[in-house]
Amino acid sequence: KRWKEWIDAETPELVALPQEWKKLSSFHRLVLIRALRPDRMHPAVEMWVREALGARYGVALPFDLERSFTDASPAVPIFFLLSPGVDPTRAVRALADAHQLADGLLITVSLGEGQEVVAEKVLDRMHVEGGWAMLQNVELVPKWLPTLERKLKALAQGAHANFRIFLTAMPGGAVPGAILQFSIKLTNEPPSGLKANMLRSYLLFNNDIWDSSSKQSEMKSVVFALCFFHSVVCERRKFGPIGWNRGYPFNEGDLTVCIKVGYNYLEANAKIPWDDLQYIFGEIMYGGHITDNWDRRLCMTYLSVYIKNELNEGLELFPGFATPPPMAHKEYMEYVSEQLDQETPTAYGLHPNSEINFMTKQADELFKNVAELQPRGGGGAGGMTMQEKVKRLLDDILERLPEQFSMYEIEERIDERTPYTSVFLQEVDRMSQLIYEMRRSLVELDKGLRGDLSMTEAMEGLMDSIYDDMVPDGWNRLGWPSLRPLGSWLADMLARYRQIADWTADLATPKSTWISGLFNPQAFLTAVMQVTARKNEWPLDNLEVIVEVTKKMLPEEIDAPTRDGAYIHGLYAEGARWDTNTNTLEDALMKQLYPPLPVVLVKSAMQSSVKESKDIYRCPVYKTQQRGPTFVFTAGLRTKAPPSKWVLAGLALVMDVVE
Repeated sequence: KRWKEWIDAETPELVALPQEWKKLSSFHRLVLIRALRPDRMHPAVEMWVREALGARYGVALPFDLERSFTDASPAVPIFFLLSPGVDPTRAVRALADAHQLADGLLITVSLGEGQEVVAEKVLDRMHVEGGWAMLQNVELVPKWLPTLERKLKALAQGAHANFRIFLTAMPGGAVPGAILQFSIKLTNEPPSGLKANMLRSYLLFNNDIWDSSSKQSEMKSVVFALCFFHSVVCERRKFGPIGWNRGYPFNEGDLTVCIKVGYNYLEANAKIPWDDLQYIFGEIMYGGHITDNWDRRLCMTYLSVYIKNELNEGLELFPGFATPPPMAHKEYMEYVSEQLDQETPTAYGLHPNSEINFMTKQADELFKNVAELQPRGGGGAGGMTMQEKVKRLLDDILERLPEQFSMYEIEERIDERTPYTSVFLQEVDRMSQLIYEMRRSLVELDKGLRGDLSMTEAMEGLMDSIYDDMVPDGWNRLGWPSLRPLGSWLADMLARYRQIADWTADLATPKSTWISGLFNPQAFLTAVMQVTARKNEWPLDNLEVIVEVTKKMLPEEIDAPTRDGAYIHGLYAEGARWDTNTNTLEDALMKQLYPPLPVVLVKSAMQSSVKESKDIYRCPVYKTQQRGPTFVFTAGLRTKAPPSKWVLAGLALVMDVVE
């Protein structure tokens, strides 16, 4: 009972361990947390670092450009490592004003195709005149960077005493190490948390922004909602794919421009055009960054919730936090400081499980980085060497690897080639290609380890992948999108093989197809539409997939294949669950991150007959938790709650889950 209480605790790293386990050292507590509560690993490591090294190692140093500038010189540039949503240009301009730099002596050049010559001319001019040159996004011109390195070294000689160089780049391997070595490296990470983001947003302006407005109270409400919206869309990135399918560089410029546009629209219209504001903010300003249609839907849903007429009447932005009555700028900041003290995923419309998921992935990434830093030398002290471990794993994989399918023998037995038959024949062919490549590469590596062949770069890459429990690149190219480690991937591959083998036994479409086990699930859905199109003589281009979720949780409960469409299974919900009692979407249960969906009946219908409905949530289905590029199709799921709830919750169905 005491162990269960400890495991279920919200912050187990702060709770005493049961019985004699409370005597464990702080480091050994980390081992226990890693095993039982991996989602709390990151805060536990932070706490351990503070205990072992001191409190100051647990606090990030504040960004102080003025202090770093004192160490800069013509020979020592300042290099900004950029973070999403942060632009150091404003800070450099403010520094120039503080140092009373003359007009025209601070020039910024945004690097890109054809801008290299411009950048060199600016450097030469500032070198002579004693000005500041700021070269932005230098990682975009990697071929020119060796030239820049040589030029920076040359400019250090005979430079004007006031000459300074500022460089900016996103983290990555494009920038030569020499430039980084002789530069002062700074990064200004965006504030963490809604409160810090909102306070930072309000620091961008003062009372002047609404003093000249003829609709001051409305303007204050719009500004407050925009600041909250900006904070939410920026901070939501930390939740990974359930937050945004792709990462977007939303920045303070987006917010300030939206505030100016809002001011102009309020002044130009007697009645506030809420729909126009939503469109401009979501589709043009912030939407200009967005490339994924599902992310665009999320952005517009946020604005439909925040930017509306009820804003002036004390709108609740999330449970426990509402828009305040009109007040002064300073009072708004005090209100945010007091009311946004406790932050939870519900502030973003997400389920609390999303935080568990995000923190678990954060811990996994930490240990993955630690593992990559480990030496790859001999075992020593009786341990196995890297080559010995790889040889043992290699032999195990070869022993478990099944034989290839005989395409000729299978095709000989086929009487009628239906769309479903074509799908499974493609699966047979792709599985055979994968098995062939796996066996070929493993046998080749085995010979290399024995000394019969010289080790090539490809063989060394395969050896490293097996040692690191990662799927080799050559296998990945012939396989399917997957986030699994090698051991789990092999088990998944064998399960996929068994489904195909079961089909080759009688060549009949399964009662329920494990759609997650197909190389190309889209092809199976197309086959469903082809069969429907032929049966009803409908044009294929006018059809779309529709789904009906059954009450049967296991495929074994299906008695026979359906005559209309096909049964599929292997789907998991992320962000909610399916309630078989009410046959609708419901909130997920705590710590059930990926509840399985029952068997689903997939059918096809004319697009004109499928109407938009308030009790249907159009749910994206993805192959992996990575979402984004692994999109498969859209499933219409029944819901009692407004569909906007599930949009904000990031609800999606996933085919292959790695917990």
